[in-house]
Amino acid sequence: MRETPTWRIPVGVLALCAALLVYAILIARYVHPVIADWHALLQLPVYIALGIVWIFPLKRYLAWMETGRWG
Repeated sequence: MRETPTWRIPVGVLALCAALLVYAILIARYVHPVIADWHALLQLPVYIALGIVWIFPLKRYLAWMETGRWG
């Protein structure tokens, strides 16, 4: 158990927020115009998939925030 605070957690949270903002802007800029004319039920799985994809690299990232190692 960690007794002292580490700089990685606040920096990691800020970096994660910034990365998610950039990801959302990229999706809105490049994906939305492509699928905007699709029926809503066809858009739904695309947005669900894009909403889940960003979670995959989080395990290693959160491990780095806690331990300082990428594994």
